[in-house]
Amino acid sequence: MLDIFKKMIGDKKEYKMMMARVEAMPEDYQFVFKKIQQYMWGFAAGGGMDILKLQYDLIDLFEAGVAEGKHVLEITGEDVATFCDELLRNAETYTENRKEKLNRDIMKKLVK
Repeated sequence: MLDIFKKMIGDKKEYKMMMARVEAMPEDYQFVFKKIQQYMWGFAAGGGMDILKLQYDLIDLFEAGVAEGKHVLEITGEDVATFCDELLRNAETYTENRKEKLNRDIMKKLVK
């Protein structure tokens, strides 16, 4: 039980450090990151670790963009939703689980 609490505290600290990195970025980057983050959480599956990994990678990408003096939309493009969908493509998402379950349930019932 103590190990679970230690892990939760460690995860919370790591998340706060991640968000501190975001807060250090220019305002337009912060805004876009938080909107993308909000969008991604809608698709999180399980413990959400796949989504967190994507967010860490996105922070790295955004920090590089800031360092290069790029506008945030030079990184994401104007269709930010499509950018997000591409990021989510290889993550375990809620919709993927639902798609797999739908197909599995139908095949189980109809294919003998």
